[in-house]
Amino acid sequence: MKQEFIRNFCIVAHIDHGKSTLADRFLEVTHVIGKGMEVAQVLDSMDLEREKGITIKSHAIRMVHNYNGQDYVLNLIDTPGHVDFSYEVSRALASCEGAILLVDASQGIEAQTMSNLYLALENNLELLPALNKIDLPKADVEGTEHDLMEILGVMPEEIKQVSAKTGLGVAELLDAVVTTLPAPKGIDDAPPKALIFDSYFDMYRGVVVLVRLFDGSLKKGDKIRLFSNGKEYDIEEIGYLGMKFQPQTQLTCGEAGYIIANIKEVADARVGDTITLAKGGCSESLPGFMEPKPMVYSGIFPINGEDYEDLVESIAKLKLNDASLIYEKESSAALGYGFRCGFLGMLHLEIVKERLMREYNIPIIATTPSVRFLMTLKNGKDIVVNNPIDFPDPNYIDTIQEPFMETEIIVPTDYIGNIMKLAQDRRGIQKNIQYIDEKRVAIHYDMPLIEIIFDFYDKLKTVSRGYASLDYTFKDYRLSHVVKVDIMINGEKVDAMSFICHQDKAFSWGKSVTQTLSEVIPRHLFKIALQASIGAKIIARSTINAMRKDVLAKCYGGDISRKRKLLDKQKEGKKKMKEIGSVNVPQEAFLAVLKADRD
Repeated sequence: MKQEFIRNFCIVAHIDHGKSTLADRFLEVTHVIGKGMEVAQVLDSMDLEREKGITIKSHAIRMVHNYNGQDYVLNLIDTPGHVDFSYEVSRALASCEGAILLVDASQGIEAQTMSNLYLALENNLELLPALNKIDLPKADVEGTEHDLMEILGVMPEEIKQVSAKTGLGVAELLDAVVTTLPAPKGIDDAPPKALIFDSYFDMYRGVVVLVRLFDGSLKKGDKIRLFSNGKEYDIEEIGYLGMKFQPQTQLTCGEAGYIIANIKEVADARVGDTITLAKGGCSESLPGFMEPKPMVYSGIFPINGEDYEDLVESIAKLKLNDASLIYEKESSAALGYGFRCGFLGMLHLEIVKERLMREYNIPIIATTPSVRFLMTLKNGKDIVVNNPIDFPDPNYIDTIQEPFMETEIIVPTDYIGNIMKLAQDRRGIQKNIQYIDEKRVAIHYDMPLIEIIFDFYDKLKTVSRGYASLDYTFKDYRLSHVVKVDIMINGEKVDAMSFICHQDKAFSWGKSVTQTLSEVIPRHLFKIALQASIGAKIIARSTINAMRKDVLAKCYGGDISRKRKLLDKQKEGKKKMKEIGSVNVPQEAFLAVLKADRD
């Protein structure tokens, strides 16, 4: 196919603005799928994606659209729709020449719309603005159109109006993709240069690599080399991405497709890497490649100890499909054997937990999430701490740095005060306020990641009645006064409940955790002390009172001294029991620690 008849494009949008539904309509209009297929959101292959209304893995599909009697090949490269996966979004965008900027007419422009818009502009993509859900009664078509005109500097006729649900305006939008978005401009006879925009593991065929060719061509049987690790492989199969694979003899300049080359692990074919020929290949890679950096760390343990071997196998299989998941073995006195895992964000953690439960049927407990801290000890040694267990004695620490995020919150003007108060409570440093229009405002903060990962998003939705949207990216590490808080039950430290927080928050967080534990740990026959401590200093305490057996039940009269004697005997017994009694901590207690209020 000549490059002038190819369009590589993606759809960028905020969560739940109808991206996957619009992709379904595109597939129907171009006859890739039959009308009214049973499964909605065809490109969202996981049940989880459909339930949460988000795209987790990026997908790609090839469509043929006839415009003015000429067939055009349209490669739709779907992008993940959550802030945790922004690197994958950037690589998917880098493999396109244009993007449809999809905005929900009933909700307007939101934080991730802006974030993805900036990502698209950084990749020099031609933008095609489109309004979705115009058929809804509460859709503010004129207002949203006005916002897009202000931000993009476009004319009203350049903004397409569609209803992905009913199919209204979808064919016209595909025509606009052909007329508005540019064709690829690669060099046909140059050494091949292909960008990996996604890869996943197939049980029978190994790693399937999805690529976009920028220069040259690749053929079946070619020996290829990956730039990041220098590994070489022979192409066993190459072809186009339809609903099923369509094997071809070669992929030419400007096309998108798949390569199967007997690659054993997804980690060897990283998203963003460049593929070329082993001999006579290109001399430099495509820009923008990065190793994924975990931002949130948590321990994962099986609820039932006998599931540990299954968990080892399951996490290894999950890793084959998710190169950004990092894990190492860990043991806990309270929870037994498990893993310390690194995730891209809290959504990534939630997805991994859900997949372990659904796909491998292993119920697990995740410990309190933490982030990566950089520490300099007094002896000059630099260390990285992402697990509270590894936190050194404060006497040996010289400085601690914690990660700060560049945060954008878009919210109606009515709720500015609520948002500012919440951000200040979470140690946010306000940078600026931009009025998008007379109704909505974008507030920018620098905020510590440790304050965002717990329940900031939930609180944000609560104080704004669901109208606020959030986007954040890593900015830098900054000096901070953080401390490790230990939780003690009856004088014994429970390592799985320890957490790291800012010293100003230590008391309130410690009190919240002990209070929560006192509500979920059942009463015993002796009094239980729940304490939060920094080193040897107790900063918060809650008490679970003892259950009391009625030892006077058998006394139906008689002298008071007989009753007193029985009560004293019980008192002595309780003292002895407290010395030797062990507290039974239910699994719910570990889950309750995660839900404890962090304000």
